[in-house]
Amino acid sequence: MITIYQLKPAFQGLLRPLVRRLAGAGVTANAVTLLAMAISLFVGGWLCVVGLECPVWYLLVPLWMFLRMALNAVDGMLAREFGQKTPLGAYLNELSDVVSDAALYLPFVWVFPFGWQSICLVIGLSVVSEMAGALGPMVGAPRQYDGPMGKSDRAFLFGVLGLWAGLADGRLPDWVFWIMVAVVPLLILLNTVNRIRSGLTAISTRSSP
Repeated sequence: MITIYQLKPAFQGLLRPLVRRLAGAGVTANAVTLLAMAISLFVGGWLCVVGLECPVWYLLVPLWMFLRMALNAVDGMLAREFGQKTPLGAYLNELSDVVSDAALYLPFVWVFPFGWQSICLVIGLSVVSEMAGALGPMVGAPRQYDGPMGKSDRAFLFGVLGLWAGLADGRLPDWVFWIMVAVVPLLILLNTVNRIRSGLTAISTRSSP
């Protein structure tokens, strides 16, 4: 199934000249990872404070989702292409993504017709999905990124919702609620199953004569 994640190689190609300059300036992958998480926490915290009273601030979400995607590509390229892979970096990469996602999704509890239940459901399932992907190396398989509704797809979804909420004074049509409580959770569950299945397939293929 096609997901936005599959566009990553082309996106990385555009960023490669910038990454070379950053590496030459001594910027590390871990520093970029921590910067992206810190800004995500700030944006999410700011929206939690002001989102209910001033929904126009939700316009920050699509802008930051795009910039965060760029930073995520940059830290990965610094790690892989400039010899900066470290065990600490692996921990930071996985944990910061989960923390950042939660911080950026949480402010949508103030957007009508969502609420705590629907947004927390998506946050919880997203954590399970990323755990299913990250557990691949533990059982001898590569890290799994199968979709649908992986990290990049969710970033696109919440970016669109943020743009919509910012332009619509924080009130979306009633039917959008059902996307958040039915369609999105179902797709995340499917992605979790796909990641587990892909990991098991990789193991069985590797062990075959």
